[in-house]
Parts: sequence; structure tokens; C-alpha cells
Amino acid sequence: MLHRLYREQLVSRPVEDVFGFFSEAANLELITPPWLGFRLAGSDPIVMRRDALIEYRLSLHRLPLRWVSRIALWEPGRTFVDVQVRGPYRVWRHRHEFEHAGRDTVVRDHVDYALPLGPLGEIAHAAFVERDLARIFDYRRAAVARLLG
Repeated sequence: MLHRLYREQLVSRPVEDVFGFFSEAANLELITPPWLGFRLAGSDPIVMRRDALIEYRLSLHRLPLRWVSRIALWEPGRTFVDVQVRGPYRVWRHRHEFEHAGRDTVVRDHVDYALPLGPLGEIAHAAFVERDLARIFDYRRAAVARLLG
């Protein structure tokens, strides 16, 4: 079953600044909750563009995971989409949108995701995954507000 998560927030900065912040893969560590132990793999800077691969490590419920995402769509200043190549989900597609709102920027996150293991995955979704994702994206919203104003 495909699930959806949606978040929207207004950031008091121009779209060029906000998109620029999200264009730096290293900033993912700044907006990801510390309890996930999120770290980019490798020491080379990642050039964000279509087909760029981002590899990172994190821990979900004390289980260490390696996650690889690919940038499937890259439209500077407007949108980009990352899709999971390897990780805990059967499907993970995260569309980031940035829209001018006067001097501010509306940031939207659209996530389509599905869990593996059929009915067991759906039980896990109801038991903790949906709640965990809400907490992660709530943290992200607060971190973006704190870092970008």
C-alpha cells in the first residue's frame, strides 16, 4: 500500500536562499533528528544534480541502516525529487517544492512511500512508522525555521 506524507511551511527568506540551503547535501544532517544518527557516507562533497547519488547511514529503532538516494528530478529554484535506491522502504519518493511568496518562500514536502513485507509492513506502519515519520518531519520543520528564520 502506498502512503503519503505532506508538509508545508513558510520560510522568511527568498527562494534562492532556501533552495540553496536544500541544495547542499551536508545540510541534511542539520535538519534530521539527532536520534536517527544520520551521517552522510564519504568525505567528498556531493554535487546536487539529476542522477546524483547520496549515500548515508542512520539508525532506525537501533537498527543500523545504509540508505542510498538518487536525485530523479532537478529543477534549480523550483523542485527536486529524491528516490530511494537502497534502504528500508519498498518505495520512497520525496518531492521538495519551493515557491516564491513575496519575499518569503513556501517549502513543500510530498513523500510517497510503501513498506516491504505486505501485511506485516502495514502493521508496522500503523504501530510506529507513520508516527515516526511525523516526528521526523516535525523536527525538520522546526530545524528549518531555526536555521533559516
